Amino acid sequence: MILRLLTLSLLILYPIAWFAPLMRAGLLPIFGLSEISVITGLQSLWGSDVILALTVTLFAIFAPTLKTIGLALVQWNLLDPRAQPVLQVLGKLAMADVFLIALYITLAKGIGYATIEVAWGLYLFTTCIIASLILSLITERSLIRTD
Repeated sequence: MILRLLTLSLLILYPIAWFAPLMRAGLLPIFGLSEISVITGLQSLWGSDVILALTVTLFAIFAPTLKTIGLALVQWNLLDPRAQPVLQVLGKLAMADVFLIALYITLAKGIGYATIEVAWGLYLFTTCIIASLILSLITERSLIRTD
């Protein structure tokens, strides 16, 4: 029961993480910093690079949501456990988004003209992704024991 509740809680935490500030960025510290979230980043990308916007939408929104819904369905015996490998791939796609964000932060800090501060939303989003991966592993092991 706890496993199911933890999985369902991710369906609430993901949207919070999408709107939470991932980072604060600015050209130089004297100009102030703008907060960037997954949603504000996507809004900006849709106007400039549709392919990248679609990729980030897939990695940051659809992959984790579909994976969490699928995992919940497996836990409630509404989806065949053989779907677990597909759910694991979706989880890996979602984790790729966290690595992309970390890469962008590292590159921007290396330039020297930009100021970037990591915000609490990045930690929340990363925690959601990692929790989803752990819940998936626990679910898979519990299904093996019941067979």
